[in-house]
Amino acid sequence: MTEATRVRTGLTPGARKILQAAARLFYSRGITAVGVDLIAKEAGVTKKTLYDRFGSKEALVEAYLRERDERWRGWLAGRVAAKAEASASERILVTFDALEEWMRRENPRGCGFVNAAAELPDPQHPGRAVISEQKRWLCAYLRELAVEAGARKPDRLAEELILLHEGATVLNGLHVVAEPVARARSMARAALKREGCAPAPAH
Repeated sequence: MTEATRVRTGLTPGARKILQAAARLFYSRGITAVGVDLIAKEAGVTKKTLYDRFGSKEALVEAYLRERDERWRGWLAGRVAAKAEASASERILVTFDALEEWMRRENPRGCGFVNAAAELPDPQHPGRAVISEQKRWLCAYLRELAVEAGARKPDRLAEELILLHEGATVLNGLHVVAEPVARARSMARAALKREGCAPAPAH
């Protein structure tokens, strides 16, 4: 059981309401702009209850990020698993399709982890570890897919893929590059060919 799953399944109804309210407010308004008074009010609980359940705002931020991480991992892995009949190189391209859909559903203000990292400069903040773990997991997951696809240099390919993922996520909605995820997917397809992976069809 992951830490995120443990946190989510171990919540009391009151704690769940607090976490849901915090997640909504942290993402839409920003972590530093949201105080525990507002979270407690939105959750319909007292501030004492919030502290009883989570101990501190820092711990609540960590729980918010862990729960979001768990949902993103499940979303991405689930979309890839649904294409089990496809080639490994095609499943790599599916990660970009999954990212595009996730951003439409969950990321109107950009990546929640990147946004949080910008607001949490202290390397000792517990949320920083969650953000780093999330990005390392994605790179490792992409490397697994690169190995399955027969990449000549899976480490290099995984690093390029995560750069494309993160770049597309940051640029989405900024109107700097048209259709950044589609462009990133096309670049990933070219990288797969360069690495000697099985040819993948155009999207």
